[in-house]
Amino acid sequence: MSEQIIEGHRIGVLFSESQIADRITELAREIAARKPERLLVVPVLKGSFIFAADLIRAMHHAGLSPEVDFMMLSSYRAATRSSGQVQVLRDIESDVKGRHVLLVDDILESGRTLAYAKDLISARGAARVYTAVLLNKPGHLAANIGADFECFKCPDKFVVGFGMDMAHQFRELPFVGHVLGPAS
Repeated sequence: MSEQIIEGHRIGVLFSESQIADRITELAREIAARKPERLLVVPVLKGSFIFAADLIRAMHHAGLSPEVDFMMLSSYRAATRSSGQVQVLRDIESDVKGRHVLLVDDILESGRTLAYAKDLISARGAARVYTAVLLNKPGHLAANIGADFECFKCPDKFVVGFGMDMAHQFRELPFVGHVLGPAS
């Protein structure tokens, strides 16, 4: 595993920029193979914004033309562990009735946030709700949900980069990594 010094922290690279790009291209093809109808892509902000942007562009190259809306949910705030309470900070504006919806999230860990969003969209009449995650971190699920599409299984580490943060730091990193400690 390679390591970088960023903002006074040692960051270990778990998934490189090229690994992520290749997997997102494959994932877009997998989604297109399901032949979604009237697809609405709903990134769950904030952590998914980089993954969602790359995935939406890859979906275009895979022959899809989804509409996009955004939802902001939180169960973390400034903490590194989920509080267990999901809050809607920004809701979608699109009507989902009778549509296929793809929820895009950065990481499936406890599953509370994604399960909440899926239940909410389903209750509003979506014909089908799919889920896509950059990372699936098995072993921590507290909700009955699985990802329909995932890029990578994630080791049991607190991850940063590619949109994911540690107290608002490291979202800009073009890779997924984890903080090893302070730079010496």
